[in-house]
Amino acid sequence: MKHWHRRGAVAWLLWPLSLAFRLVVSIRRFLYWVRLLKSEHPGIPVIVVGNIVAGGSGKTPLVLWIAEFLKSKGWHPAIVSRGYRRTQGANGSTAPSASGAADAPRAATIASDAADVGDEPIILSRRSGCPVWVGADRVAVAREVRTKHPDVDVLILDDGLQHYRLRRDVEIAVVDSRGFENGFLLPAGPLRESPRRLKSVDAVVSHGNSSVEGFKMTLEGETFHRMTDARDRRPASAFAGHGVHAVAGIGDPNRFFLHLIKLGIQPIPHPFPDHHPFTLRDLEFGGDAPIVMTEKDAVKLRRAPHAHWWVLPVTARLDPAFGDWLLGKLKKRPE
Repeated sequence: MKHWHRRGAVAWLLWPLSLAFRLVVSIRRFLYWVRLLKSEHPGIPVIVVGNIVAGGSGKTPLVLWIAEFLKSKGWHPAIVSRGYRRTQGANGSTAPSASGAADAPRAATIASDAADVGDEPIILSRRSGCPVWVGADRVAVAREVRTKHPDVDVLILDDGLQHYRLRRDVEIAVVDSRGFENGFLLPAGPLRESPRRLKSVDAVVSHGNSSVEGFKMTLEGETFHRMTDARDRRPASAFAGHGVHAVAGIGDPNRFFLHLIKLGIQPIPHPFPDHHPFTLRDLEFGGDAPIVMTEKDAVKLRRAPHAHWWVLPVTARLDPAFGDWLLGKLKKRPE
């Protein structure tokens, strides 16, 4: 209880800064809207998947679903990401690349290192089979994608709702079970923008939040694979009744732990901050009990895997109407 009182007191102390942040955000968006700040469109449809709350909310599984769905309908998508918490230069260096830019656009592949491109882009590359490119300047990344992959006919932005320099055709906001917490913008609360921003997006996807109207999304996954050999797969029942350490460095670690409980597993939870740069020491819990983790966390530990580490991939399931709605939006896009 004292912990929550302290958090509430700190939030109110930071509230004036939150108001200033809200003003800056509003002015910036208005300047892009009236074209006083320059924006650019890449010439092919752009779908933005983002949120108004700092931290993960299920955007990456939704991006994967959209990419796979569009591929099944004959489209040729590419995915653009900032590559959060990666180093600026290639191979962990902050030195400029061959192009002369310290943060030049680069491709993310299954062979990439999470320190170079981020954790989520590696998952996106491995599971989508689409070109995946990263960079802080999404406009520059979009240009590079179109140059290197002329067959690409639609771009999907993983977390780009506030990146107004790149004009978009479809905006999708994900709201998870955390909702808007205390309702304050940064730094007093978790919000990047006001909840009113949801009224201007094309669609809201509700990920475990019954209080928000929109397309419903759930995450499914009940088959684990061994970290050292992805061919070794085990159903959730194989871990039931045993002590299992559960590791999660995602936006809402509790979501992963609750998912395990629904699968009949009683986890010993080990939450970490979102995008935590895991080291072997982080997973030294003692004993030989299995350690289960998210796919996002596993990519940062694959250089030194252990046989008792297990990974649980998840897949998004969307309202059946979502796919038809998305195709309709793309069809209505002006040429």
